[in-house]
Amino acid sequence: MKPNQSILKTLPKKINYSTALGILLSIILFLFIVLFAANDPLSFINLTGLVIVIGGTVAAIFLSYPLRDIKHGLKSLKLIFFYESLNPQREANEIIAVSQMWFNRDKLAIENTIDNINNPYLKTGFQLVVDNTPIDDILSLLKWRIARLRAKEKAEANIFYTLAAYSPAFGMLGTLIGMINMLQMIEFKDIAGISYNMGTALITTFYGLIMANLIFHPIAIKMERRTEQRIMIMSMVMEGITLIADRRSPSFIRETLKSFIMHYDNELKD
Repeated sequence: MKPNQSILKTLPKKINYSTALGILLSIILFLFIVLFAANDPLSFINLTGLVIVIGGTVAAIFLSYPLRDIKHGLKSLKLIFFYESLNPQREANEIIAVSQMWFNRDKLAIENTIDNINNPYLKTGFQLVVDNTPIDDILSLLKWRIARLRAKEKAEANIFYTLAAYSPAFGMLGTLIGMINMLQMIEFKDIAGISYNMGTALITTFYGLIMANLIFHPIAIKMERRTEQRIMIMSMVMEGITLIADRRSPSFIRETLKSFIMHYDNELKD
């Protein structure tokens, strides 16, 4: 398993109910606007405006990011609908068990335990301890892994922040195009043309705002929150590994990790 993959990949995925609820409420809001806040529901359907906003936004994102980053960002979309069962207690139990073996100098038992650990970050930490790696080197490597995870997932979230910035801009572009065409129709006194271009001018801004504030921006925020949850658990693992390497007592390690889990439940757990 590559080190930049999920630190808890083998845990089952669960439906993210907050995302499902947000999508449902967004659909209800859109239907309310279309059915009750408009004289004609069909006035909210404008293919020209939709193509301007979506086409322009997609083109701009391809100009802004390499194809590899865009692919990674799209793959991470599934994490919006399904989230990993982040369970710091499981990681803490494994750290405590290994700390008891290390305290008793039972290196063979630790090596057998390492083979059964699914978390690659935790597995790497234990292996470094068994290899008698200096504490400073252990901390340096584990911190680098955290920094790399943060940078990778921040780049994925930034793609959606960029989409949220571009879509209203192209909505305004559609508005300008509609206004220019409308002024030309005024010269020819074409009432039908004026109405059509006025609709295009206004609806493109509507499309851009909806996409930015009900799709792209919320996705970016949710991805950042998931990253912080994962980093919190990785920080707990790093602290536990450091205490083991420092040959602190298993009881001290247990109480330290217990304090972390209490803080995790209070601050981050949904």
